[in-house]
Parts: sequence; C-alpha cells; structure tokens
Amino acid sequence: MKDGENGQNKGETTVKKQPLFLKRFFGRIKAHKATFIVWLCLQAAVLAALLFSLTGGRPETAVFCALTLLLSLLPFFVEEAFRIEIPATLEIIILLFIFCSEMLGEAASFYVNFPLWDSLLHLVNGFLCAAVGFALTDLLNRRRRKFSLSPLFLTVVAFCFSMTVGVLWEFFEFFMDSVCKLDMQKDFLIDTVRSVLLDESRQNIVISVENIAKTVLFNEAGDVLAVIDGGFLDVGVIDTMKDLILNFFGALAFSFIGYFYVLHRGKGKFARQFIPTVERDKQPADNTPADKPSPTETIGQTKKSEKVKEPKETKQTKQTHTKQKRANER
Repeated sequence: MKDGENGQNKGETTVKKQPLFLKRFFGRIKAHKATFIVWLCLQAAVLAALLFSLTGGRPETAVFCALTLLLSLLPFFVEEAFRIEIPATLEIIILLFIFCSEMLGEAASFYVNFPLWDSLLHLVNGFLCAAVGFALTDLLNRRRRKFSLSPLFLTVVAFCFSMTVGVLWEFFEFFMDSVCKLDMQKDFLIDTVRSVLLDESRQNIVISVENIAKTVLFNEAGDVLAVIDGGFLDVGVIDTMKDLILNFFGALAFSFIGYFYVLHRGKGKFARQFIPTVERDKQPADNTPADKPSPTETIGQTKKSEKVKEPKETKQTKQTHTKQKRANER
C-alpha cells in the first residue's frame, strides 16, 4: 500500500509541475502582449517555411527553420533560469534578430543578395551583446554586498563581453568553413594584392599587384576551373575584420548608454528598454515584509537591549546608595 501511495504522490507532483510552468508561460504572455504577438507571427512564418522546405526537398532550409524555432524560445528559458525580467523592447529585438539572421539571411539568401544585410546584423549583435553583458554584470554587482563596481568598470566589462562574443562567433564561422566545407566567411572581390610571397628573392619585400581585372584558376593538369571577373577573390579576411569592426561600434554605442544609466541609477528611459532586471522577491506567507524583522527577532532584540541596559541601571543605583550612606555618616 505504501508503494502504491508513493507512486500516486510522485504522479501528483509531476502533474502539478506542468501547470506551474504553463502558468508562468501564459503569465508572461499576458504581461507582454506585444512580444507575444511578434513571437506568434514569426513562429507562423517559420512553420510555413518549414512545411514548404520539407515538401520542396530543401533539407538545409528545414534545418534553419528548426534552429529558429528553438532559438525563439531562448529568452523565456533565460528568464526562468536566472529569474530576471527581459524588457519587451529587448525581447522583440532578439526575436527579430534570430529571424533575420537564420531565416532571411541563410534560408532566403539575404547575405548574398543584400551585401549590407550581414553588416547590419553584426552591428545589432554588438549592441545586444553589450546590453546582455552589462545587465549580467550589473545584476551581480547589486546582489553582492562585499564589493561595488564603478560605472566605468561595468562599462568596460560589458564592452569586453560583447567583443568576446563577436570573436567567438568568427571562430565558429572559420571552424564551419574549414571542417564542414561551408562559406560563412563571405568573400570579397579586390583589385590589389600585396604579399611577401610574391618576392622571388625571399628578402621579406612586399610586392604589390594592382589593377587586377580577372583571375583564372587552373588545376594541376592545366584545365581552367573558374574565371573570376572583376579582380582577385579575397577569402574571408575582409569579411572577418568588417564584422569585428561593426561589432566594436555596436558595443561602444551601448557602453555609453549603459555608463550613464548606472551613473544616474536607472533614470534613463532609453537604456531601461534594453537592460534586464531581477524579478521582485515574493512576500512571505504571513504577509510580513521581507526587510522588517520577525516577532521573534524583535523579542530577541528587546531582550538584548534589556541585558545591555541592566548593568548601567545597577551602577547608577549603587552610586546613589553610596552617596546616601556618606550623607548619613556625615
């Protein structure tokens, strides 16, 4: 009987956890209706693209669709894991950023057809990563009582966090191009090449070749593999540096905003739309505020105060008694 009762209790606990998760999920939907509308529209578009890719025989597009569906749930899980509140403006920008990078950039080939698409996303990425790094450091700073970081130090940490994320992303692109044979680091056509490898004397002299109009690629047998009109093909170097420079400016822009936000402690309306905050702690069950002492604490404090005051009172009474005795003797 006990085993059966324990099994029933375990089943009841598992059943109770699911409605709690759903309750918090729908609670956040009610609190941020605009975010939910944007999320619902993007999910509908991704599901339609997923259905089209599966029926049209495009498995690579289906992979991007599945990745977008998973990443779109990331803000909610971050809020649940760290018990923070992401502003609606920041959450909408994150959802749009995921959709624009995966669905429009990769699946719809916006990276190839619109050269500025990748630049715009890297600029926004630097801004968002600086906001996330700034929020994490600021939350840690306010929770820790042993030390307090200055606004300038918080700004430097947020800036370095954004640049680190940008560098790690470029590492990921290089890894995917080298191992998985992709082309995430886009190429550029250039008309000038400067290299010491062109120096036949091996004296480390830079040889410059300018006004390149066409590049012809041959194999070992002398067969023409490809003809590149317009110049020489730069393989990913310019794209990597361009992405890091744009990430730098995006991080720098939010670093200035975050610095004045901390300096005036939350008075900036614009910065408040991009910085997550800690959820308010729930009140205890007996409706006593968390910062007020409990009745047992107040009783203990009064007892301590009485114990401290008792020696003072006994000293005063002893002094009065000695004075009375001396007066009586006289």
